[in-house]
Amino acid sequence: MSPNVIVLLTDQQRWDTVGPEFTPTLDRMARYGTQATVALTPQPVCAPARAALQTGRYPTTTGVYRNDRVLPESERTLAHHFDRAGYATGYIGKWHLASQDPVPPEERGGYQSWLAANLLEFTSDAYRTVVFDDAGEPVMLPGYRSDALVDAAVRFIADHHDEPFFLFVSFLEPHHQNEVDNYPAPDGYEERYQGRWLPPDLAALGGTAAQHLGGYLGQIKRLDEGLGRLLDALRSMDLLDDTIVAYTADHGSHFKTRNGEYKRSCHDASLRVPLVLRGPGFDGGGAITRPVSTIDLPPTLLQAAGLEVPQEMQGSPLRSPQAPDEVFFQVSESEVGRGIRTSRWKYYVVADDADGWDDPSAGSYREQALYDLDSDPHELVNLAGMASHAAVAAELRGRLLRRMVQAGEAEPRILAAPWAQGRQSSDTTARATPLTPKRFGHQRPS
Repeated sequence: MSPNVIVLLTDQQRWDTVGPEFTPTLDRMARYGTQATVALTPQPVCAPARAALQTGRYPTTTGVYRNDRVLPESERTLAHHFDRAGYATGYIGKWHLASQDPVPPEERGGYQSWLAANLLEFTSDAYRTVVFDDAGEPVMLPGYRSDALVDAAVRFIADHHDEPFFLFVSFLEPHHQNEVDNYPAPDGYEERYQGRWLPPDLAALGGTAAQHLGGYLGQIKRLDEGLGRLLDALRSMDLLDDTIVAYTADHGSHFKTRNGEYKRSCHDASLRVPLVLRGPGFDGGGAITRPVSTIDLPPTLLQAAGLEVPQEMQGSPLRSPQAPDEVFFQVSESEVGRGIRTSRWKYYVVADDADGWDDPSAGSYREQALYDLDSDPHELVNLAGMASHAAVAAELRGRLLRRMVQAGEAEPRILAAPWAQGRQSSDTTARATPLTPKRFGHQRPS
């Protein structure tokens, strides 16, 4: 019997928010299922990350290397592959890969059932969730926003309980509400966490976490409760043992510590996300401790459902023996950047003469950051240009060049960082120049 597949995608959720205090349901899922403990997005901004999750291809390959780019109709998504295998397919929530709201049918990535908004952050707020149905008509869903989407997911499951289905549920939480730059949690949830815990990178660098972390964590707590209700619904319909559930996020959040907003940087706070799977093929799978990319999720799901993994997919199934030893990532909008992360090292380069909004790639890059994650897990000490780490940088430079070419980019030139004798150990270079109106102000934030 073909397993059902559900993907739950959150927006802007840091990797270190998974645990018994904030997410007891997800934590239990991780302990009894399969968890990638070091999972990174291939691009720390909304649309590129989502394009990769739909296609298993890098943002520069699909052309969705920044926001406000439409996923081409020619791109084959998970919906196309599951549809061809006889699955009912459905999409609920935020899309952010189309040109407008309501999303035209040809820009829906092949999903048969549709209850979504391209830019959910602009069609809704915490207690007013407006999405669009198959006919493009607006639908107001009752309840707190993440609850409303879970309710819609349960209805989809009930409607398709007697056939194999693939459902993608895309939440806005724990993203900020754009027009007020705030994190509206349900009543009483922000108060649970305000002032109680601060991740070490945010404690060291400041930013807006002291103001916003309570609401952010309150949103995550409510998401976890929604996950519990969804699993309960599957159990009540006798579908739980036959359904793969994957939980991840498009990118993280550094709370305005590394640049002038929340992501678009090379740091784990921007890149690293939760990635947990349960169900057939994943129960009892334990922890995958090597770094993986969420671009690996599409081929992983197809393989687990017994479907062929298309050759054009650039990710690898999570348990593949051919999986690379490092994760390759791209950065756009704030700058044109490329990097790799191994179990120990983060290596990152930027193109000084390229525009992060207009240029998908560049012919020349400069080393900007090198972090030793064993001794500096919060990326506070930049070793780029240090004579003591020149050999490490050279080896990582070669690995990055190979990964760029494998991703379909022309091989560029990478200039070594200037010698940095006498640099302060505190990482002042970790804070990028704040985003300018030219590069950021004209786009729709996400």
